[in-house]
Amino acid sequence: MITGAVAIEQWDLVESFEIARGVMTAIPLVMLTLTDSAGNVGRAEAAGVDYDGETPEMLQAQIEYVLPLVVAAAPGDTVNDATLQAVQELLPSGGARNAIDCALWDLRAKQSGIPAWRQANLPPLRPLTTVFTLGLGTESDTRRKARAARGYPLLKLKCDADRHVDVVRWVREEHPHARIAVDANQSWTRDLLERVLPPLAALGVEMVEQPVKRFEDAQLDGLQSPLPLAADESCVDRESLAELFGRYQFINIKLDKCGGLTEALTMSKEALAHGLQLMVGNMCGTSLGMAPGFLVGQRCGYVDLDGPLLQTHDRDHAIVFTDGVMQPPVPALWG
Repeated sequence: MITGAVAIEQWDLVESFEIARGVMTAIPLVMLTLTDSAGNVGRAEAAGVDYDGETPEMLQAQIEYVLPLVVAAAPGDTVNDATLQAVQELLPSGGARNAIDCALWDLRAKQSGIPAWRQANLPPLRPLTTVFTLGLGTESDTRRKARAARGYPLLKLKCDADRHVDVVRWVREEHPHARIAVDANQSWTRDLLERVLPPLAALGVEMVEQPVKRFEDAQLDGLQSPLPLAADESCVDRESLAELFGRYQFINIKLDKCGGLTEALTMSKEALAHGLQLMVGNMCGTSLGMAPGFLVGQRCGYVDLDGPLLQTHDRDHAIVFTDGVMQPPVPALWG
C-alpha cells in the first residue's frame, strides 16, 4: 500500500523580496512524500496560490483528506494513468493537487524505471535559460541587484503602479546587455499601460506580464501593444484560456495554479493549438518544485524557474544553475 507523509517547511530568502502584492522574507512550502510497499519513494512540494487564499495548513489538510482516495486508485501500489486521472477528479486546480500529482509522477518513474519526461512523450531534456527576477526596491537597491545579476542574460523586473519605467532604466544602465521582461502583478490600468508601453519598448523590454487585474482583462480589448503581453494571475488552467484569446500573446503556466504536471502538459498543448505562446513560472520553491516545471519548460518561449536562486539553501541533488542556464533535474531529485 502507498503511504504518504506531509510536512510544512520554511525556506529563507537571500533577502526580502517585494512585488506589487507585498513583501516576502521566507517561503512556506508543503512537502509530500509517497512510499510504496517496495520502498520506492515519490516526492513533490507545493507553495500554493497565496492570492487565492491558499495557506500551507490548508494544503496539508486537503492532501491528507484526499490521499486515501488517491491510494485506492493505484491498484497493487502501481501508479498509472488512471491514478493520475483520479487526482484530477478528486481535487480542483491548486497547490494540493499539484503536490499529489507531481509526487505520483515521481513515484511512477521510480517504480517503472522510465523517467517522467519519457512518460510525458517529450524528447530528451535540454538545458533551459531561466529568467532571474529582481524584486521591487529603492533606486540604490535596484542598481545593486542589477550589478550583481550581470552574469544572468535574462532578467524579469517586478514593477508596480509607481515604479516601472525608471526601474527598467536603472537596470538597463547597470546591465546594458540584459534581455528584460517586466511583471506588474496586476498593478496597472489600461491607461497606465498605454503610457508606459512606448518607453518600455524603447528601453528594449521584450514582454510585459500581467499588467491589469485578473477578471478585468477585457480592458485590454483593442489594445495595439508594441510588446507581447503575458497572462499570469489571469491564467489558471484550461478553463481560463478562453478569456485570454486576443488579449494576451503568452500564458504563464504555473503548476501550483493549474494543479500539477498532468494539467500543465495538457494545457500547454491546448494553448499552442489556439495560437498562444508559452511561459512556465513558479510560486517560489526549491529545485524539487522546479523539476516538473522543467518538463513544461521544454515547450516554452520564456522560462521562469529561478525560485532556488532566490533562497539561501536548496534540496540535496539540486538542479545545477550556471549563469541562469538550468541543467535537467537528476532522478535522485525528481522524475
